[in-house]
Amino acid sequence: MDQEYERRLLRQINHQNLPTEARLSKCVSATCSPVSIKSGDRFIPTRAGSNWSINFHHANENCRSPNQTHKAKDATSDSSKDAVAYAALLRNELLGAGIDTVPDTHTDDRRHAVLSQDSHSLFRYTVHTKRVPFDSDNEVSPYSLSPLSNKSHKLLRSPRKPARKISKIPFKVLDAPELQDDFYLNLVDWSAGNLLSVGLGACVYLWSACTSQVTRLCDLSVDGDSVTSVCWNERGSLVAVGTHKGYVQIWDAAGGRKLTSLEGHSARVGALAWNGEQLSSGSRDRVILQRDVRTPPSAERRLQGHRQEVCGLKWSPDHQHLASGGNDNKLLVWNSSSLLPMQQYSDHLAAVKAIAWSPHQHGLLASGGGTADRCLRFWNTLTGQALQCTDTGSQVCNLAWSKHANELVSTHGYSQNQILVWKYPSLTQVAKLTGHSYRVLYLAVSPDGEAIVTGAGDETLRFWNVFSKTRCTKESKSVLNLFTRIR
Repeated sequence: MDQEYERRLLRQINHQNLPTEARLSKCVSATCSPVSIKSGDRFIPTRAGSNWSINFHHANENCRSPNQTHKAKDATSDSSKDAVAYAALLRNELLGAGIDTVPDTHTDDRRHAVLSQDSHSLFRYTVHTKRVPFDSDNEVSPYSLSPLSNKSHKLLRSPRKPARKISKIPFKVLDAPELQDDFYLNLVDWSAGNLLSVGLGACVYLWSACTSQVTRLCDLSVDGDSVTSVCWNERGSLVAVGTHKGYVQIWDAAGGRKLTSLEGHSARVGALAWNGEQLSSGSRDRVILQRDVRTPPSAERRLQGHRQEVCGLKWSPDHQHLASGGNDNKLLVWNSSSLLPMQQYSDHLAAVKAIAWSPHQHGLLASGGGTADRCLRFWNTLTGQALQCTDTGSQVCNLAWSKHANELVSTHGYSQNQILVWKYPSLTQVAKLTGHSYRVLYLAVSPDGEAIVTGAGDETLRFWNVFSKTRCTKESKSVLNLFTRIR
């Protein structure tokens, strides 16, 4: 007999002859690991404590490439939707997860975490209850040849939400000669009456979406002046024009006539904001003037808080608070009664031109910084707290919220010149649009809230469908398709 085999046989016999208590103590001291017992040549792994739901999930994730994982999280393609449905089907058949609808990719991990808490072992005995009578809506036919369970059949029949698709190319491109490449100006605005106003050099032009007419509203070259800002009132009947010499002119768009010219600023007026019948103007002279267009020009409020040029002004949707941004890297919030700012935010590291109040959450304010900052920041103006911040990678020129969804769009300058659509509060990018060859300095949203227009120093205006309520191609066209295509 082989000596090695004889020694192993004797060791095994001696182990079996040990008293029960001695064997138990030896097993406890070795933590019952089969590796520590070197008798015999069989290895039986212990499966106590194994969570097969988690292991299955990790195996599924590990087999994906980083690009596939990113697509599955964003759910921007049909293949990623199919992958999510297939993973849910496997969980049903192998783990008994009981999923009857295709889970949302954003909540899939959380749903799986809950399911994994309930499934502790892959091998377990179940007691089959008496089968209920056949119901065509809820049960699989007993004569069906499909090996899938009832839940899996429901999963396959569940309706699927179509993927969000945003066109990467503009549906209209118009020439805008003499559109200035100046970060501190605001030369494009869209009225409630579907008129687009654009300041080009010394003139203001209006584009009508209904008649396709192009009208020159005013020409300031007679006075040796130029346009530095335009802004429509809420009804879309009056347009305010800020000039390089510091004047603010009020024009009747329908009649094409100037109603008044307001003085008070000693430098160019780069920012305008209406609040009912009141008009706020921000200038390079660091002063914000608030005036009622129905009263004499002498009745005005002077808001002094910025140390450099005021380049951004926006009133809150409830008409109670005014947000102002300046070249001093400050974001100030004013109320309608005080001459001093009620809040001051100094977290930005560059000029703050991009400002937008959320129409969905009261008191939520978004702001963007210039080249040295590049960040989007969100503020709770009710408590004065900073909420979130994300680095966009390039100069933030403009911000605008969607009227229909909790999303916002930002336009950028140095160095990428792109347009980004964000989902809030997750701050995930829904789309990235490119096309401008210069900084995207100007932004306006259509009155129906579905399309945006962007302007840049490349002297073009580009129209994009980014906030469409419908997903059908036939219904996604804006009325701006009536515009004559120039370029």
